[in-house]
Amino acid sequence: MAHGGRGRCLGLVLGLLLVLALAPVTLRAKPTVRKERVVRPDSELGERPSEDNQSFQYDHEAFLGKEDSKTFDQLTPDESQERLGKIVDRIDSDGDGFVTTEELQTWIKRVQKRYIYDNVAKVWKDYDRDKDNKISWEEYKQATYGYYLGNPAEFHDSSDHHTFKKMLPRDERRFQAADLDSDQTATREEFTAFLHPEEFEHMKEIVVLETLEDIDKNGDGFVDQDEYIADMFSHEDSGPEPDWVLSEREQFNEFRDLNKDGKLDKEEIRHWILPQDYDHAQAEARHLVYESDKNKDEKLTKEEILENWNMFVGSQATNYGEDLTKNHDEL
Repeated sequence: MAHGGRGRCLGLVLGLLLVLALAPVTLRAKPTVRKERVVRPDSELGERPSEDNQSFQYDHEAFLGKEDSKTFDQLTPDESQERLGKIVDRIDSDGDGFVTTEELQTWIKRVQKRYIYDNVAKVWKDYDRDKDNKISWEEYKQATYGYYLGNPAEFHDSSDHHTFKKMLPRDERRFQAADLDSDQTATREEFTAFLHPEEFEHMKEIVVLETLEDIDKNGDGFVDQDEYIADMFSHEDSGPEPDWVLSEREQFNEFRDLNKDGKLDKEEIRHWILPQDYDHAQAEARHLVYESDKNKDEKLTKEEILENWNMFVGSQATNYGEDLTKNHDEL
């Protein structure tokens, strides 16, 4: 391979490695810009707006996602209900004829993180080399590290060598955590968990561990205040720290270091980067069930959902849909 081609290949691989290695962590920010490590689940869902009883926009976007909700708003009522019926069949994961709050919550969470599934779909063929609709660890390793493993001499005493040597076992550990059935292959769901561990409950320990490893520069298994600050702010001169850095030092002492021993352990890091915030998906699922559950058995039949269809999906018959169409015509 020509030197230029090898350089481009290495650049692509290193770029992918950095994305995988630092997810959900962002790349190092400029010295005076705060770096955000906190993982916010259901980030697409904000606080529920005040009910106006004239529009179900929030419900539509929560249930369908923003893009699909716009599509439904342009359908006729019959088309909208027909599509909703098919969605209900998918939500009813156990096929018992009822949609529970838990099934609705699972659906909403999946809709809100659809972008990560779209991302996996785009790269899937690059790794599934034998086209068996699964990705083995060997396939991933060869696709990502193959050139490095086959040409180790070219990386000797280079920063690239250090990066590859560090990232290979780290990726393998993450792959094993995502591989729930331990068969050394990843289904689409497992590979999604591998690429986006912050979005999956069973991957949270890996997120915490990788964050600790990223910040813990002295290797003592803890994050002290200086390491915590250094992850967000780099001293390029001897000038004073910005006000937000001083504020972060106070945050560390008052809210991060829970046992006041001057350093963060794994549990304190978990508490910091994975806060137990209000579960917007659960709240929306409970709201939809409450508003549509005619016989108050705390679960929904397809008939109950279709009877209250305009809360779940839109069409040209809803005020929201009419407003969208009107605004579009005006443009």
